[in-house]
Amino acid sequence: MLNPYVILAVAIISEVIGSSMLKVSNGFKKLFPSVGVVIGMGIAFYCLSLSLKTIPLGTAYAIWSGVGTALTALVGVIVYKENFNLKKALGLVLIIGGVVVLKLSSGGDH
Repeated sequence: MLNPYVILAVAIISEVIGSSMLKVSNGFKKLFPSVGVVIGMGIAFYCLSLSLKTIPLGTAYAIWSGVGTALTALVGVIVYKENFNLKKALGLVLIIGGVVVLKLSSGGDH
């Protein structure tokens, strides 16, 4: 079986792709981006469920949501030219720091 953190990484990337497609789906009026949302989120939740076989729920969900949020914010800045300022940078640093602390606190757990 694949490493559960590799599966979780696939879940995160799929969620970021799905979330990013929401921006261009125009309220699900554009077919391709709308299909991208459904496929991306479907893969994300499926892979998240697989990772939960060995990673504790709190740890997996914190990593998935935290890293997903940070990467989605970066996609917004890089791809969609959204504003990036000190507050957004600080928020991303705090999210990533929180994920690291949660991972460290899981101790010997996968």
